[in-house]
Amino acid sequence: MDLLVDQAPDGSYQLFWPGGRARCAVGRSGIRADKREGDGATPVGAFALRQVFYRADRLPRPQTGLPIAAIRPTDGWCDDPAHPDYNRPVTLPFAASHEKMWLEEPVYDIVVVLGYNDDPPVPGLGSAVFLHLARPGYEGTAGCVAVTLPDMLSLLRLARPGDRLVVSG
Repeated sequence: MDLLVDQAPDGSYQLFWPGGRARCAVGRSGIRADKREGDGATPVGAFALRQVFYRADRLPRPQTGLPIAAIRPTDGWCDDPAHPDYNRPVTLPFAASHEKMWLEEPVYDIVVVLGYNDDPPVPGLGSAVFLHLARPGYEGTAGCVAVTLPDMLSLLRLARPGDRLVVSG
């Protein structure tokens, strides 16, 4: 199954999947074919849905055919292009630049890791590009795609290994 991200005529973004459609947020800098670390853009391309992480203290385990694990307070994601663990999960505390996965705000209550710049990671091309939960008003992300919790749960029920998120340019 492909999840398709495209811009609507009104300028908003939509996520389409077989039998479903939802408004989504993308990077605050829009969608770019030449994604770089820290640019705030969502990359163009087709990216495998690798794994789901969720906050077990806030939500029941989502139904999905994808690999799934609970987020722990010590989970992080390296976003330091000079570090050997760039664009990889890490355990906190972690000395290099990283993103915390255990957040107070609910955007990472469910996170789908996307196969962007991960096989192998190329320093500087971007890290921590996820499908996660949207902020109110679909505020732009740091480069991820974001949907509401009900939409995320709907698409995860259908998701299986080999499925992809496809972002149009």
